[in-house]
Amino acid sequence: MKLDTRNTYAARMLRVMNHIQANLDEELDLDLLAGLAHFSVSHFHRVFKGMLGETIMDHLRRIRLERAVVQLTKTQGTVTDIGLDAGYDSLEAFSRVIRKAFGLSPSQCRKQVRQLRFLPAPSGVHYCLGELMEFLFDESGAAVMNVRIETLPERHIMRVRQVGPYKESGERAWKILCDWAVPKNLFGPATIALGIGHDDPTIIAPEKLRYDAAITVAAPMAAVPPIENGILPGGEYAIITHKGPHDQLEEVYKRIMGQWLPQSGREMRDELWCFEVYRNYPTSTPPEELLTDIHVPLK
Repeated sequence: MKLDTRNTYAARMLRVMNHIQANLDEELDLDLLAGLAHFSVSHFHRVFKGMLGETIMDHLRRIRLERAVVQLTKTQGTVTDIGLDAGYDSLEAFSRVIRKAFGLSPSQCRKQVRQLRFLPAPSGVHYCLGELMEFLFDESGAAVMNVRIETLPERHIMRVRQVGPYKESGERAWKILCDWAVPKNLFGPATIALGIGHDDPTIIAPEKLRYDAAITVAAPMAAVPPIENGILPGGEYAIITHKGPHDQLEEVYKRIMGQWLPQSGREMRDELWCFEVYRNYPTSTPPEELLTDIHVPLK
């Protein structure tokens, strides 16, 4: 079962990478790419980043740059034209990226082609499923992850949504929610404080990121916007506990969805969102002691 799932995830990424390779000069259709991988858009980006080690946009830029280097060494096109084809708006920008990647100017690349090394990413793995599998599932370097699977009941929640960079929107959302909930004595021993980041910050502009701060309650309550009633869906979840600052959570998402999930034999429920349960609070806990349970919904 696990091998079948690994094959499935690798084949999904292969479809996406082949599509990008065949459409390098087209604007990326994120919905199309997620559909090719059979994931929701939000889940897809984290799985891709976790499995391939780079975001979709970083992957596109790298593949375009690799093509540009091939064109530099095998065609007579001008450096400026090749740079423009690769998506850079000026010779200076193209030269800067080439020099950072290879330590050479574009003209030097043409003269020293045999000394060039591949870019620091899995170049070429989109050509062959076997090579992709070998790259993605090299277990000798896989991190050990203490993931547990739990079946959770459906819960009522009261939540506040704010939009903007996650740190700022999270602080605003929790202030609004706490100012409303504390006078009502809603924070008790059984209360669960949780956060839902709906968007991937690597592809969505910071000012458009959506964050929900929420607490569990025994039953729906009367509320006035921006306070809202909601339901936290029940069912099976993969859970991993992160100890450390909240700004490290995106790296944990990358590991659980890009490394653990494809090898687990399990699939995500795409219609649901991941959420974080905060087991202590930044206002009274040093960043290195913060405990956060990341929940990934499973079919």
